[in-house]
Amino acid sequence: MAGATIDHMISLTILIAALLVAMMTYNGLFATAVDYDRNRQVANKAVDLMNTICLSPGNPTDWGETSDTLLGFGLQDPEAGGYALSPYSIMRLLPSESEILNYTKTGTLLQFSNVSMIQGGFLGVPIAECVNYTSVAELLGVNGSYGFRLNIVPTLSVSITEYMPNPLSLEVEVRGPGLALSNATLQYVLCSVYKPEDSDFPSFESRSGIEKTGPAGSKVLEFDPPLNGLEDTYSIIVYARLGGLVGVGYYSHGTIENDRIIPFIENFEQGEILLVHNWDVHEFPGSPSALHFNTTFFGLTNNFELTQFDITGETSGLINSGVSEQAYARLQINPSENGILFVSYRTGNTFGIMMLPWGVSTLGVSASFGVDPTGYDFVATELRQVSIDDISYHVKVSTWSLSG
Repeated sequence: MAGATIDHMISLTILIAALLVAMMTYNGLFATAVDYDRNRQVANKAVDLMNTICLSPGNPTDWGETSDTLLGFGLQDPEAGGYALSPYSIMRLLPSESEILNYTKTGTLLQFSNVSMIQGGFLGVPIAECVNYTSVAELLGVNGSYGFRLNIVPTLSVSITEYMPNPLSLEVEVRGPGLALSNATLQYVLCSVYKPEDSDFPSFESRSGIEKTGPAGSKVLEFDPPLNGLEDTYSIIVYARLGGLVGVGYYSHGTIENDRIIPFIENFEQGEILLVHNWDVHEFPGSPSALHFNTTFFGLTNNFELTQFDITGETSGLINSGVSEQAYARLQINPSENGILFVSYRTGNTFGIMMLPWGVSTLGVSASFGVDPTGYDFVATELRQVSIDDISYHVKVSTWSLSG
C-alpha cells in the first residue's frame, strides 16, 4: 500500500512538472509571438515613414522655399519626383544635435542652429524658421506612438588634405561605402584670395581643372601658377563622379586666426543673409579687428560648374564687432538658385574665406533629424539611395515603438 502511495505521489509530481514546463513553453511562445508582431509593426512603420519622407514633397509642395505653415511633411523635390530630395527643405530641418548660436541685432535676440561643417564652411539656420521634431512627428502621425531618426549622408566621401605646403599641392581621396574608387573623374574649382592694389576690399580669383583618381582612389592636384599653402588663403571644391554617383568635398585655408565673418541665413523665402563678426557670437581673448569683406554668389550648373549670379544689398563693406553702424551687413541672393555664397575678408595682410551653401548638396552637407534611439530593444532601419540636385546621398530612417 505504501508503495502504491509513493508511485502516486511521483506520478503526480511528474504531471505537475510537465504542466509547468508546458505552461512556461506556451508563455515563451506567446511572448515571442507578441514580440514578433510588435517588431513587424515597427518595421512596417519604418517603411511607411521612409516612403512618406522620400516620395512626398509635403504640403505645400514648396514649403522649403516659403514661410507658409507646414501642413504635411515630406522631403521629395517637387520638380524632380522619384527618389530626389529638395535641397531647401532639408535646410529647414532643425538638427538633432547642434550648437545654438545667439546674436543680438539692434536689441533683438536672434538664435541660429550651426549645422556641422568643416572649417571654411558655415550653415547657420534661423531656429524660428526651422521645423522641429515634435511638429514633424505630429504631421507624420507618430507622436507618442513611435520615435524616429532621419540621417541624410553623402554616398561618396571626398576628402581633401594638404600634400605639400609650398608649392601647394592637395591630395583628393574618393571612397564609396567601404572602398576606394579608382578612375573617378574629379572636377575642381580653386579660389584664392588677394587684395587688389586699388581697393581695401579683398577679391579672389578662381581656376578650374579636371583630373582622375588613380588605382588607390586618390589624386594629388598641382597648380600653375603655384600657390604658397603657408601664406595664401584659398578654398577648393571638388566634385567626384563615377558610375552615375556624384560626391563633393571642400577644403579651406585662411591666415586669420580668430577674426572671422559668419554668414547666417536670416530669411529662407527672401534669400536674406546676415553677415556678422564672430566676436559678437563667440568670446575670444584679445581685441577684435575690423574686417573688410567682399561677397560673390555662384550657382551650380548641371555640369557641376559655377556660374556667377547677382547679389543685392551690402555686397562689400566693413564689419566691426560691437559697433552698431558696422556690426553687421545684410545681402540678398536668389532663393531659388542652388549655389554657394563666397565671403572673403581681410584685416591688414591676413585673409579669410567662408562659404555658405544655399542648398545642402552644393558642399555635400549631411543632415540629422530626430531623437536618439539608444536604449530601445528593437530599432527598425530602412535605407534608400537618393539624389539631391544630382549629388548622391543615402537616407536612413530608424524607427522604434514608444510603448515598450
